[in-house]
Amino acid sequence: MTEMPHLTFDINIPGVSTGHLVVPKGADCEALWLPVIGINKGEGPRLLITGGNHGDELEGPIVARRLVEWLPESQTCGTVIIAPEINPLALKAWTRNTPVDGKNLNRVFPGRADGSVSERIADAVSRVLLPMVDTVFDLHSYSPIWDCAPSVIMHPVADANLMAKMVRVAEAFKLPVTLIWEHDETPGMFDTVAHNQGKVLVCSEFGGGIVTANALAIYEAGVRNALIALGLVEGKAEHPRYRQRQSSQTLETLLSDALESPAPGIFEPRCSILDEVKQGGLIGVLHSMGSLSAQPIEICAPTTSIVYAIRSAGYVDSNESVARLARPLKV
Repeated sequence: MTEMPHLTFDINIPGVSTGHLVVPKGADCEALWLPVIGINKGEGPRLLITGGNHGDELEGPIVARRLVEWLPESQTCGTVIIAPEINPLALKAWTRNTPVDGKNLNRVFPGRADGSVSERIADAVSRVLLPMVDTVFDLHSYSPIWDCAPSVIMHPVADANLMAKMVRVAEAFKLPVTLIWEHDETPGMFDTVAHNQGKVLVCSEFGGGIVTANALAIYEAGVRNALIALGLVEGKAEHPRYRQRQSSQTLETLLSDALESPAPGIFEPRCSILDEVKQGGLIGVLHSMGSLSAQPIEICAPTTSIVYAIRSAGYVDSNESVARLARPLKV
């Protein structure tokens, strides 16, 4: 009989339990044992916190492990399940995709029990962990080659009640940006599976790929604020200080807000995240590598916007994204 994915402990037992989410072996690799902690303090919200969905985004696993250090003593009610690294193969390789099968874990949910290792991980998370909770914090950090504002994002859903719940939870982090991100119905995303089950899932984006003490402090404070808002821990929520400011704003970004390179070359940013740019304002320039006489190509904002994320300086191909703009959410 084929082994099924399972937790090595019973989450319904009161108290603190540690163990693993077992992802069965397949044709491509042996079984994976993903570390998990469960904190059951009785009646109340049921929350899943995941990190390491993408292996090149390191802040999430660090913050998740920091929570393990203090949350068992601070949690007053409800159940919290923390899985700090749901894709350990990608984390060890420091790659976005799983090196064994080359797949993006966040594009294969809900997965397949008889699939490749990424699909088996997604199947285990979807079938074992997700049904146990009503809310999910999926901790990301955008990409090592991008800079973005510390933020909590969500994709629009048709269920107005669920959407309102997600916005409330996201804003409770009190990070600099809460972002509603129009997306192109990319299949296989974790949040889509969760939303289809009526779960609140918000995705925190912790910035670029450079892990710093200041950034980690901001992100941990944001998660703590959300835990307070859910009623899982006691305390007073505070806005983390970011770039000498303690403030939050709720933004939206559309498909058309992704700026792409018009040609191959070296992209040079000419603005910073959270800058307000007027229509026609300079976002960056593209330097051709094929000619010393070619003039830099200016990439400008098509509308008055706020710079949510910008590509770090580097070589880009034609039609590769170099910036993402946003604007205040209209209510």
